[in-house]
Order: sequence, then structure tokens, then C-alpha cells
Amino acid sequence: MNMSNQIANMLLSMLDETGLAQINRNELAEQLGCVPSQINYVISSRFTPERGYTVESQRGGGGYIKITRIHYTAKEQMFMHIINSVGDSIGEQSARAIILNLHHSEYLSAEQAKIMLAAVNENCYKTAEKELRPGLRAATFKQMLLSCI
Repeated sequence: MNMSNQIANMLLSMLDETGLAQINRNELAEQLGCVPSQINYVISSRFTPERGYTVESQRGGGGYIKITRIHYTAKEQMFMHIINSVGDSIGEQSARAIILNLHHSEYLSAEQAKIMLAAVNENCYKTAEKELRPGLRAATFKQMLLSCI
């Protein structure tokens, strides 16, 4: 198992146990025998709002990184949170991660997820200028999410 997977699995098991993973980055790096930046990479790439997590950090001597799962009380509240977090632009991979997470959590049917995945695919935006694509994708994606509320 590579180091990134090992870090992610350790954090996921902490989340499964208590619903919270609070770590000291340097201590965890020393424990796992890796560099602290590798922990940063795993957290920034695998524990994102799009994947259903919030990350809070405090720097300094007693600093920590705290990861929690986002829990929603209502489908609508969850969809609105995602819509607001998308902002004015989104990349294909981030949109895909959100869609797959929603489908896995049973907020989207397989058919809805399939249609949304097609709509955020880079091929849909090939005729648009490259710098406009993330904005177009975000607008399309947000409208699709709104239609699910």
C-alpha cells in the first residue's frame, strides 16, 4: 500500500471511530515515516468539501488539523451547501467527485448521476475558450443540482 493510501486509511479509521480526526501533522508524519507535506497533499486531495469533509487547521506549536464529516439534516440544506461551495467555477474532477459522493449517499439516482457526469464532462465544453470552461461547468452543474431540490 502506498504512503498516500496509508495516510488516508488512517484518517478514515479515525473518522469512523469518533466522527472526527484531529492530528498534529508533524507527529503523524514522524509516526508514519513520511514528510509532513505528504499529509497535506492527502488531506487537500481526499478530504475536501466536495467529498463531504471539512478541514480546520491551527498553526503554531500546539497546532493541529481537524477533519470532520459534513452531516446534513435535510437534502435541500445539503444541496444548497454544495451549490454555494461550487462558486463561480469548478473543474471536471471536482464536479465528478461531488456527483459520485451524492450518488453513493443515495441523494442522486444512478440515472441522475449519469446525466450529471455527462454534463460536466470536458467534452461538452471543447468549443468554449479554455479559461471559460470552469465557469460554464459551474453554472450548468449548479442548475442541475437546483433541479434536484
